[in-house]
Amino acid sequence: MKYDCAIVGGGPAGLNAALVLGRARKSVALFDDSQPRNAVTHASHGFITRDGIKPAEFRRIAYEEVLGYPSVQHLQVRVTDIRKNEHGFVIQTASGEPVHAGKVILAAGLKEVLPEIKGISQFYGKSLFNCPFCDGWELRDQSLVVLAETPEAFHKVKLLHNWSADLVVCTNGNDILTEEQRLQFASKGIVIMETPITGFSGQNGLLERVHFSDGSQLERSGGFIAPTLVPNAKFHEALGYQTEQEGGIVTDAMGRTTVAGVYAAGDSAYVMPSQLIYAAASGSKAAVAVVADLTEEEWQLI
Repeated sequence: MKYDCAIVGGGPAGLNAALVLGRARKSVALFDDSQPRNAVTHASHGFITRDGIKPAEFRRIAYEEVLGYPSVQHLQVRVTDIRKNEHGFVIQTASGEPVHAGKVILAAGLKEVLPEIKGISQFYGKSLFNCPFCDGWELRDQSLVVLAETPEAFHKVKLLHNWSADLVVCTNGNDILTEEQRLQFASKGIVIMETPITGFSGQNGLLERVHFSDGSQLERSGGFIAPTLVPNAKFHEALGYQTEQEGGIVTDAMGRTTVAGVYAAGDSAYVMPSQLIYAAASGSKAAVAVVADLTEEEWQLI
C-alpha cells in the first residue's frame, strides 16, 4: 500500500496534520515512537479549551480524535531513513518494513540539551522552565533566576519582567551584556550575577538555591533557562532540503520545504514561540498544503 502522506512525529504538529488529512479523506501513515519533547512537563498552557492539560492526556484525546478517521494509521515505530524516488518516498523504519508515501511531513520536533550544571535536570519542568508564555503565570511574583549564557537572553529577561519583578540574571561566567543593557536592568532593579554556577539545589523538584563557584548561594524559588535545541530527526542529507544554521528546516508559509513533496511543521521548522498552539497550527497548514498539492497533481493528469 502507498499512503498519500507519511507524517514523521506524533506531537501537536503531526497530530493536527493527521487530523486535517484524515478529514480530507487522504490516507496517512503517522509515525510516532512515543518520545515527546514535553515528557517532563506537568501541564501545557496557552491552548484555548486545553489550558493546563497534562501532555499525556492531550495525546490521548488527540489520538482518539485522529484515529476516528479510517484513513489514518498510527505506526508506533521509529523512522530511520527516508529516500525520494520517481514514485514518491520510501520510509525505512526500525522494524525493517519499508513504507511508501506520496508526500512526507516532517514533524519529529526537537530534543532539549540542558546546560551541564549539577542538579539542573531534577528541577527542569517543575520549577525551572524555558518558555515564559508557557509557564510564566505559574511563577508569577516569585523570586526567579534567569540563566543567561547568550546575548539572546536579554529579550527573555525583559519578557519575564511581565510576570515577576524579582529577577536575578546569572550569566554563568559569560560576558554577554552591553553597558546599555546593564543600565536598563539596573533601572528595573534586576540584579546581574556573573560568577559561574556550580549547581542547583532544592527538594521534590522545587528549586531553593543556586550555588556559585566562589561558595556563595542565592535563594530562588524558580527560574528560566535556555536549553540547546537539537532536531530529533535529521533527513536533510538523504532528502536535500535546506536547513537554517540552528538546524531548523527552511519552509514557506505553508510548510513546504525546498524539496518538492517534503513539508515540515512544528519545532522541526523552528516554529516559534515553541508552544502547543503554534505547533498545531503549523501542522494544519502543512496538511492543507499537502492536500492542495495532491489535488493539483491529480488534475494535471486529466
